[in-house]
Amino acid sequence: MQDKLFTDTGVERAVAIGRYVAETGATVRRAAKVFGISKSTAHKDLTVRLKNESPSLYIRVAQVLSKNKSERHIRGGMATKEKYSRSNRSDRRCI
Repeated sequence: MQDKLFTDTGVERAVAIGRYVAETGATVRRAAKVFGISKSTAHKDLTVRLKNESPSLYIRVAQVLSKNKSERHIRGGMATKEKYSRSNRSDRRCI
């Protein structure tokens, strides 16, 4: 009986996270943070549980995840650029 309880909760959470990602275009990390779960759990919910529970939502989510994956190197570069930009501004004030 207890296993059924955990499964139902996981499926409901997977659908909720899937709707959030599909509507907002959020990354797995952002979705995990919003729902208060680990990145690994969010990823499993979106790729495994959602595929079995709601195939149409899974297709929409998979498109968002694919787009996010193809853009992540750009987001990483922008974060690094911003990091060093902030660092350089603070160095200039000290001179």
